[in-house]
Amino acid sequence: MVLDDLGTSLRGTLDKLQGKTRITEEDVEDVVREIQRSLIQADVDISLVQDLSDSIETRALDEDPPAGTSARDHVLKIVYEEMVALVGESTELPLEEQTIMLAGLQGSGKTTSAAKMAWWFSKKGLRPAVIQTDTFRPGAYDQAKQMAGRAEVEFYGDPDVDDPVQIAREGLEATSDADVHIVDTAGRHALEDDLIDEIEQIEEVVDPDRNLLVLDAAIGQGAKEQAQQFDESIGIDGVMITKLDGTAKGGGALTAVDQTDSSIAFLGTGEEVGDVERFEPSGFISRLLGMGDLKQLAERVERAMEETGLEDDDWDPEDMLQGSFTLKDMQKQMEAMNNMGPLDQVMDMIPGMGGGMMDQLPDDAMDVTQDRMRDFDVVMDSMTEAELEHPRAIGASQIERIARGSGKPEERVRELLQQHKMMEQTIKQFQGMGDGDMQRMMKKMQQQGGGGGMGGLGGDGGPF
Repeated sequence: MVLDDLGTSLRGTLDKLQGKTRITEEDVEDVVREIQRSLIQADVDISLVQDLSDSIETRALDEDPPAGTSARDHVLKIVYEEMVALVGESTELPLEEQTIMLAGLQGSGKTTSAAKMAWWFSKKGLRPAVIQTDTFRPGAYDQAKQMAGRAEVEFYGDPDVDDPVQIAREGLEATSDADVHIVDTAGRHALEDDLIDEIEQIEEVVDPDRNLLVLDAAIGQGAKEQAQQFDESIGIDGVMITKLDGTAKGGGALTAVDQTDSSIAFLGTGEEVGDVERFEPSGFISRLLGMGDLKQLAERVERAMEETGLEDDDWDPEDMLQGSFTLKDMQKQMEAMNNMGPLDQVMDMIPGMGGGMMDQLPDDAMDVTQDRMRDFDVVMDSMTEAELEHPRAIGASQIERIARGSGKPEERVRELLQQHKMMEQTIKQFQGMGDGDMQRMMKKMQQQGGGGGMGGLGGDGGPF
């Protein structure tokens, strides 16, 4: 994720304050030095880095920690508040009729971003349409049409017309029944005069409510000039930062936001149309510092359960709390997990599970975990209905047959059965609980940093 190196180094530095009741000037200098080093490596503009570090240093030395607050928590709070101020507020995007025009260089991810934004609006109950006006890049029309199809949203483009202004005008008319129009424009390899002229003409026809600049997270210091020229030309109301899953940088994009006096609207976190998040500054920085993001997690859980339930109307996750927990239930849980997105992103949203805990895992730990989940799915597909319903009755001969049928080793079948047993024990802890009992358990989990109450979900050999 963007600025991962900053989060890792900050957590390490703050951990050095553990147990201290007073903060020395040397302690503060260590924290500020780590912030400066990491932000500069992440391509944040030097002037922004200096302003941020000055604010943190002044506050850490001048403000007294509240009674009962440790030195580490006091500095963490200051860093959190100043970092939230640095990234700024989220771009205002009301859930109502509007037209959004996208700008950016070629390769920044505009076409994919248009489909992602449309998908996001559709999940909020609006009817979006994507209008593709890029006549410069070969394949732009086909890619946009395909992405809009995957997002299941309305699309307009015309591969036989060379005039992007004409396509924009006709696209608005053809999709007049849509609530949200997202107009994708052409990019170039550099900010050329013809690109600026073209986008100004499209803006005049489209008359957008908002212009969003799409920036690749790895663009670096080049984002500053890009943002300035687009802002002078059409005015930038917000920024979408793309490809956050593939870089530890992203500081250039933050610099661009500051340069245009705008804000961040969306974060692109993967290649699928659903890999998009509405930017929330508090949750973004909270995740960065290893404190989780329960709001974003809840939204993903709700969406995942909806998508999982749509495919099997007979399955209700609440039934698990009433009766037995079968392998069918486990398979549906795994499907819901997959619908939530990459496990490392999900883990980052759970307080106590991301941040420092993730720092201690090998880089490929989550890949191995997802591979194991896929293996478990294949193994369950090789079982009979009776075996899925009564996994405790599965014996050695059945394990051998299931392994042979699935093409997986017998050890993987046994791991699945063991994981099911552990999850079943966890589910039984929740059965029969009243609301008060549930609240007490959730409070205990939060006090333990999110890890202590997860039952068997983190057991040795399990996928979770």
